[in-house]
Amino acid sequence: MNILDQIIANKQKEVTERKSLYPVKLLEKTIYFNSPGVSLKKYLLRDDLVGIIAEIKRKSPSKGMINKYVNVERTSIGYMQAGASALSVLTDTEFFAGKNEDLTIARKFNYCPILRKDFIIDEYQIIEAKSIGADVILLLANVLNTAQVKEMAKFAKSLGLEVLLELRDKEELPAINEFVDAVGVNNRNLKDFTVNVDQSLIIGEQIPSDFVRVSESGISDAKTIGKLKKAGFRGFLIGETFMKHSRPELACANLIKEVSSLSAQTVVA
Repeated sequence: MNILDQIIANKQKEVTERKSLYPVKLLEKTIYFNSPGVSLKKYLLRDDLVGIIAEIKRKSPSKGMINKYVNVERTSIGYMQAGASALSVLTDTEFFAGKNEDLTIARKFNYCPILRKDFIIDEYQIIEAKSIGADVILLLANVLNTAQVKEMAKFAKSLGLEVLLELRDKEELPAINEFVDAVGVNNRNLKDFTVNVDQSLIIGEQIPSDFVRVSESGISDAKTIGKLKKAGFRGFLIGETFMKHSRPELACANLIKEVSSLSAQTVVA
């Protein structure tokens, strides 16, 4: 089994357990369940922001522990003060050392779009995402088939959640459907964890223009973001680049300043 297969196998067991511990009726009673969401799509299209989706990620299967002692409250607030367009919070525990409480803490202290970053295989997880304060869910086209993606996305929309659909290669393009708000291209291969930012350029040109495009993983400098912007991308999901620093929010602020400066130079030129 590759790492992705291991993650999904573990997720199936986890979801079964959580269903018994936290029934849907209980999730529907949280203070967030009936609250209106904040639109990721609208924030990524704002001209006063650079499109960075700043991620809180303690650990990854490929790099091990990245930032074990991250302060979610301070980091999430710092990300938004730095000018991030949205937050992404890893909630997988076994492989990424995240937890649902991380997202709820971020929600408590920030009014902005928050993406629940996890491996969704069951509608229960979508209900759970809404209950913990998420505005957006991630669906993986290499985990779900085309019919499942559409079914899950439609269900998410019925709860007032937006959907970021993640693609890894051109064969997954048919998974795009009318219930999706943004289409992401993961530059990291989830089977062997190699990274190639050119994946976004290759696949991005085939994503219909009415979907907001997001490039994910392996982005670490302003020039790469500038290159992706020229190719039509409006969102840039960045985690490890920030999280490897003791103060991730400061690393985020510095990159946003560099992107803004580069954009200004381009306009003048």
